[in-house]
Amino acid sequence: MAVMSKPLGPYSPVVRAGDWIIVSGQLGIKDGALVEGGVSAQTTQALVNLTAQLASVGADLSDVAKTLCFLTDMDTFATFNEAYTGGFGDHRPARSTVGVAALPFAGAGVEIEAWAYKPQ
Repeated sequence: MAVMSKPLGPYSPVVRAGDWIIVSGQLGIKDGALVEGGVSAQTTQALVNLTAQLASVGADLSDVAKTLCFLTDMDTFATFNEAYTGGFGDHRPARSTVGVAALPFAGAGVEIEAWAYKPQ
C-alpha cells in the first residue's frame, strides 16, 4: 500500500458522508516532493495517491462516480487525458476539468478530487 502524504493544509484528505466518499484534491506528490516527469507523471502519481486515500476507507477507483480535475496549463490537457484514462482503465466517471492559475504546491500542474459511491 502506498504511504500517504500529510495534507498541505487544515483539511481531511478523505471523508465518508453516508454512502459517499469524498477525496480532497490529490497532487502528484510522493515522499513530500513533486514527482518529476511533468503532467503525465504528476497525473499518474495523483491517481496513485487517490487510490491510497480510497483504499483507506475500503473503496477503489471503480467506485468513483465523479472527479473534478484542475490543470495549470490547459495546453497539457491531451497529456493529462492519456495518463488519466490509463489510471482509470475502462472506468469512466463523470468529470470536470478546469484550468487554474496555480495549485497549492509549487510547480504542481495537476490536482484530482473525487467522489466515490460505496454503500456501507
